[in-house]
Amino acid sequence: MPSKQVAALEPESQHYTTSNGAPVSEPYSAQRVGVFGPLLLQDFHHIDLLAHFDRERIPERVVHAKGAGAHGYFEVTEDLSDLTDNPFLKSKGKKARATARFSTVGGESGSADTARDPRGFSIKLRTEEGNWDWVFNNTPVFFVRDPAKFPHFIHTQKRDPQTHLKDADMFWDYLGQNPESIHQIMILFSDRGTPDGYHNQHGYSGHTFKWFKKDGSFVYTQVHCRAEGGFKTLNNAQAGKLAGENPDYGIQSLFEAIESGHFPTWNVFVQTMTPAQAEQFRYNVLDLTKVWPHKEFPLRPIGKLVLDENPQNYFAEIEQAAFSPSHLVPYIEPSADPVLQSRLFSYPDTHRHRLGVNYQQLPVNAPIVPVANFQRDGASTFVSQGARPNYQSSIVPLKYLGPEGTLEGGVRDFEREAKHETFVGAAIRDLSEITELDFEQPRALWSKVWNDAQREAYVQNVAAHFGNVKSHVVRDRQLSVWAAVDQGLSDRIAKAVGAASVKPLKVKSASEALKFRANVGVYASVKL
Repeated sequence: MPSKQVAALEPESQHYTTSNGAPVSEPYSAQRVGVFGPLLLQDFHHIDLLAHFDRERIPERVVHAKGAGAHGYFEVTEDLSDLTDNPFLKSKGKKARATARFSTVGGESGSADTARDPRGFSIKLRTEEGNWDWVFNNTPVFFVRDPAKFPHFIHTQKRDPQTHLKDADMFWDYLGQNPESIHQIMILFSDRGTPDGYHNQHGYSGHTFKWFKKDGSFVYTQVHCRAEGGFKTLNNAQAGKLAGENPDYGIQSLFEAIESGHFPTWNVFVQTMTPAQAEQFRYNVLDLTKVWPHKEFPLRPIGKLVLDENPQNYFAEIEQAAFSPSHLVPYIEPSADPVLQSRLFSYPDTHRHRLGVNYQQLPVNAPIVPVANFQRDGASTFVSQGARPNYQSSIVPLKYLGPEGTLEGGVRDFEREAKHETFVGAAIRDLSEITELDFEQPRALWSKVWNDAQREAYVQNVAAHFGNVKSHVVRDRQLSVWAAVDQGLSDRIAKAVGAASVKPLKVKSASEALKFRANVGVYASVKL
């Protein structure tokens, strides 16, 4: 059924035309030589119709291919001038128009919305200082903390190169070899791994960012978007049933909620940490597999996100929306988190491949402020910047933010917590180590946070997928990872899949890890 808006439309008053605006008497007609003769190459309308049809699909996203989206606004509800000098965040009551896209991660564009998978949670805020993208997930941690592991990880969540089938051995083989993934696995195979619709879930930056003041001081920051109605989930059976009956359940439920006037709302919070606190933090502040305990770093409210407008055209406004963690605004900067640093390049690069070099000129991606730079030409140039020189001209000079940050909207580069951020001059190759620290938070989740019913649901959810593993090596290694979290947890999963009990994975102790960290310095390496 069409939406209520389309159903209420009056008959179209415009005449049907070719792509160059010429009227056409009959949209379905094609020119032929006589009544039964062949088609004519001169029929531009028909040839143009076919040529456009052949090119209507653009490459789908490598990850996050299936998604839903809408428009709305973000409102700053608190004075945040003690945290940052970003003009937007210092303006209590200020609103910015927003575009959101939610997605599964591993599935193709036709896959089920209810698949057990993390969910992408991306927001584009159109501020008066440029577009600021929040490229988040619905879980506060991720599977890996080493950037070079990411492409290979995604390969194992996709299809086998020979059989073109999803493969449980491939899936668990990778995870068992990279035990730092266990925190995310604990969350993913709880019912949090199957949220009830895209709009009934939380969103987390996961990565650490830096919010600056004009004097160069900053706080490390993580952002949390908490759904006003709470995080609602489906159990394994419900998610599986919906996957067969209505694979577009998430897209449909988001659209219908907005159309009926039940606008999805998230209350937005930040956790902040000073550089001094980061140096004393038990975990590496740049480690994407860890959370910041709320007791030590409480949630502080900053604003509200509301989605109140469905797209008029899904392709133009959602499929062509391009989000990147490198789309930042003054006084908001990335941390040295290596996975974040890798994403800063990868996301714009995939947009340039998928949408073209001028992807930021598309209406859904264009900032509300004028763009003035030296980038010109390329496919699909909509904003050519007229006659302005395409270099730093002394004849027609373009204003720019000087080294002292003399113009409003810039961070001064001097000091910047220089003692805290001293980096090694030489390039090094680095790979994080697995230590007991990697199992503390998953163990707390299992033993302290979850109740008996949630523990049983996790075991059954895992067994439903893990039971398909054929390799004994893969099976036993992953069971040893669970045993490092809790022996009872591992034994329950082993029993559920008909396997024998295994001993815990051997890792460095927490004291060894912290001693190593103290010796090398927390920011000399991303090792724990």
